[in-house]
Parts: sequence; structure tokens; C-alpha cells
Amino acid sequence: MSRAASASDENKVQVYVSFDVEHDGELYDLLVEQSQAPGSGFVVASGSRRSDAKDENNAGARRRIGNVAQVIVICGEQTAGCVSVVDELRAAQEQNKPYFLVWGRRESMCTKPEGAKPSDGMYSWTADIIEEQIAQVRRAAEREARASALKRQRGAPRAEPEQVEAPSGD
Repeated sequence: MSRAASASDENKVQVYVSFDVEHDGELYDLLVEQSQAPGSGFVVASGSRRSDAKDENNAGARRRIGNVAQVIVICGEQTAGCVSVVDELRAAQEQNKPYFLVWGRRESMCTKPEGAKPSDGMYSWTADIIEEQIAQVRRAAEREARASALKRQRGAPRAEPEQVEAPSGD
């Protein structure tokens, strides 16, 4: 289900897409298609897989989530009861990966996965909203990187000025 990143994708944000593979596979395909549109700021590096349901500790999904910058959770009608989406969301939270929830079906009542925080909004699915959420996380990461760099500079040991002895009047 994932697609290989191309050379033109290297400046794009790598995302993992969590979704109910039994009910929402076509939504995943739509998001992959959106990521391939000209001007897109993200690339789908990986997503939920049927084979992950057989993996009791979800090691494959955890590894793939660890390799991306952020996670998009597509919410459909059955998402609240989808064990693999719950596990993937938990993995993202445990790895401190930024994530956001997307309302997958406009005409339906979509549900948040169990484990979503009450403060987790579910965003309408439009190209502009997806791109804005991706951009917000990218800006936050850039601010954090700059702050870390400043802390390293401030914390670096400073060279003591050499003390030069005054010439003696002998």
C-alpha cells in the first residue's frame, strides 16, 4: 500500500497514514493521490496494513511510524472499534509523533479511535486543511530545532581569556 519516495519527495514531510483497512482503504488511496499532486508538502511513506493485525505487538507498524515525521489518522464510521488504528495511534503517542485526525467521510458519522485525546480535533478533509496541518507541524519542528541549537550554543563551554602578565618594571 505504500509507495516509494522519489527524488522530488526529499523535501516533503514523510507521513504514516493510520486507517481501518477493512472499511476505509479507498480513503487511504485518495490521500496517497493527494500527496502526489503538484505542490503537495507531504508524501505518504507508509500506512496501515492487513498483515499488522496478525502482529500481536504491532512491531512492523511501530517501526514504520518511528521512521516518519508525523501521522495522519483517517477516521471513518468504524474507526472507534478498529484495533489496528487504536494500536497505531498509541504507538504515535508513545513515540511523541505529531498526529492529527481527519474526518474521512463527509456524508457519514465518523468516529475517533479509542485512545484519542478529548482535545484531538477531527479536521475536515480538504487539501488546504491537510496541507496546513502538515505545515504547522513542520514549523513547530523548525522552531524546536532552532531552540535546541541555541541551547547548545549557550551551553557550550566558553574559552577563558588568556591572562597576560604585565611586563615587570625590572
